[in-house]
Amino acid sequence: MRIIVCVKQVPSEGRVRVDPQTGTLVRDGRFSVINPFDLAALETAVQLKERFGGCISVLSMGIPATAELLRDLIARGADDAVLLTDRLFAGADTLATSYTLSLGIQSLGGADLILCGRMAVDGDTAQIGPELAETLDLPHVCNVAEVLETSEQAITVRALEDGGSVVLRMALPGVVTLAREAAQPRFPSIAGLRRGWNAEIQRLDAAALCADSARTGRAGSPTRVVRTFTPEHAAAEPPAVLSPEEAALRILNLWKEAGGND
Repeated sequence: MRIIVCVKQVPSEGRVRVDPQTGTLVRDGRFSVINPFDLAALETAVQLKERFGGCISVLSMGIPATAELLRDLIARGADDAVLLTDRLFAGADTLATSYTLSLGIQSLGGADLILCGRMAVDGDTAQIGPELAETLDLPHVCNVAEVLETSEQAITVRALEDGGSVVLRMALPGVVTLAREAAQPRFPSIAGLRRGWNAEIQRLDAAALCADSARTGRAGSPTRVVRTFTPEHAAAEPPAVLSPEEAALRILNLWKEAGGND
């Protein structure tokens, strides 16, 4: 089985910074980690490989420094990693990102199964998986908590819904997005760490992908962050200790001030 796992570099907790001019996250490679949902997707891929054989490619779009994080994913069981990196990709929203990732998948020759984390913790949109599937014209299932059965033709999963879950069967090739509870990421072994350290991370730019510059980065992003700000909160008044009679009178006065009638 040929599996491609799409992953994203995100700021570590408490290290999120926004560029006030562009409204986009500052991604300089410092204090960054692989999106936790994507780690669950990778672990799911490794478990499927252990059961059915095949190979796993990790695919990411990001700055050059992302390559070092991808080595950790090879240490955890991926066979190889590809980084899509180019200044033309900067400032992409989910639509432009999905387009660029689809080109990366096509450059790898496609896959039987494409796995993504349900969402990225720095954006929480949960849009990449479905948009990627639509771009590639593939079926998809989102928010999967468990893979129940897999064959060359189809995959059966348990997907989470409001108030419960549902069992679905999807024909392959297709796209699946994973919930964090789908799998507990394993720690890399010593042999895995050596393999990741020595791995060559393939880098592809816009020219190598034959990307349409009008569909990548900020140019290809129809959504814009108009303004970002930190909410200001007035200091809360200390709670008043009132007798039942005083409390009733206070409520009555507030009601009258709000236009209430006697």
